[in-house]
Parts: sequence; C-alpha cells; structure tokens
Amino acid sequence: MEIYILRHGIAVERGTPGYKRDGDRPLTDEGVEKMRQIAKAMREMDLQFDVIFSSPYVRAKATADIVAETLGENVTLTDSLPPEADPAELIDEINGEKPQRVLLVGHEPDLSALISTLICGKRNADIELKKGGLAKLTAETLTYGKCATLNWLLTPKQLRQMR
Repeated sequence: MEIYILRHGIAVERGTPGYKRDGDRPLTDEGVEKMRQIAKAMREMDLQFDVIFSSPYVRAKATADIVAETLGENVTLTDSLPPEADPAELIDEINGEKPQRVLLVGHEPDLSALISTLICGKRNADIELKKGGLAKLTAETLTYGKCATLNWLLTPKQLRQMR
C-alpha cells in the first residue's frame, strides 16, 4: 500500500477576525495558488489515488478539493483527520477501504506524529511537514505502529519546482 500524506496549504492566521472556530479558517489566496501549483506537480508525478481522505476543516478540505479537481478524483471527509483525532481510527478507516494508494490531507503536528508512528512505532520522530508538504510511505500491511517505510518527503517549494 502507498500512503501519501499532504499537509493543508497556507491558511489565514489563528485569531483573524471573522473566524472564531479553528476549523473555519480558509486557505489564503497565496495558499490556494501554491496548492494549485503543488497539485499540478502531483499530476506531473503521475500520482493517482484510490481514495483521498481529508479533514473536514475548511483549509484541509479546500486543499484536498484542489488536488482532487486537478487529478480528476473525489474527496472523502473523515472525522479521523482533524487535529487531535484518534489515529488508530484513521488506520481502521483506511483499511476498511482496502486502497492500494491513499492520500491523507490534514494538519500538524498530527500528520508528522502519524508518519513517525508508522515508520518508528513512536510519535516523537523529528519530522517537519511544511504547509503543502507531501510524504510517501509504503506498507505491506497498515497497522497502528511500526509498519511502513518513508520513501520520500517533499517540501512545497520542491513540489512547485517540479511543474
């Protein structure tokens, strides 16, 4: 199984007037433009997914929608990807779909903790997944714990230079 992990794009800052709830913060205009460039790079890399799971938070959903539109795919919202969600539930949800290639779109520090857990068995590996950054892991069997190999982790700048 190939597991791709994408952090949402640049969003309006916490505390910005008009956005009382963290989940309501949208991507900025810059965030939208950079995510479009990243999505085009993902298309150039011939990435395709059996399922795209996204946090329902506005900024993550918008990120997933940009990628899905560019690749001609659909997004499935899940309550297993917002901040502080239970990663074991996410693993169960992924396994229930039985995908060969899955894209997860969510938030920090949860995504780095998930990568760490899957490659090391612990949540504390020092991994930096920037906004718009993309990682690829592979696993024979996806379980909550050490089960995967980190194949690569690309910064948003590296992705935008590919297109």
